[in-house]
Amino acid sequence: MKRALPVLVLTVAGLIPVWRYAPSDGTTTTEAAQPAAPPSTAPSATSTTGSPDTSAQSVVAGSTVTTEKGDVQVEVTFQGGAITAVRMLKQPNHPQTTAAVPTLIEETLQAQSADIDAVSGATITSEGYKKSLQAAIDAKGA
Repeated sequence: MKRALPVLVLTVAGLIPVWRYAPSDGTTTTEAAQPAAPPSTAPSATSTTGSPDTSAQSVVAGSTVTTEKGDVQVEVTFQGGAITAVRMLKQPNHPQTTAAVPTLIEETLQAQSADIDAVSGATITSEGYKKSLQAAIDAKGA
């Protein structure tokens, strides 16, 4: 009987976070700021592509990808044939997404393609990001 009361109290205390959990309620159209590191890596990526027309800059928006967490859409800036910047136009209003965006952008600038790893904890958003990114890359090539 002496153990029953502490067990009951600890069980209730453990369930409080579960009761308070609120899933994401949709998407926002806030723009994620670019991390500080990618601009310093972008010139080296541009110079290694060997594109004949490196002065042409274009900005292409990817398609909006609907995920169970919310809509994802990216905007990609190309300098010649190289990806120099990525910006989120739409992203789920979720803490894991907010934390994952800088990593996704950094990996994109390093890989110069949509062939990047998903971010752990934001797998659904990462997949939506990669699809929207690929759509932007395909639109640039067309």
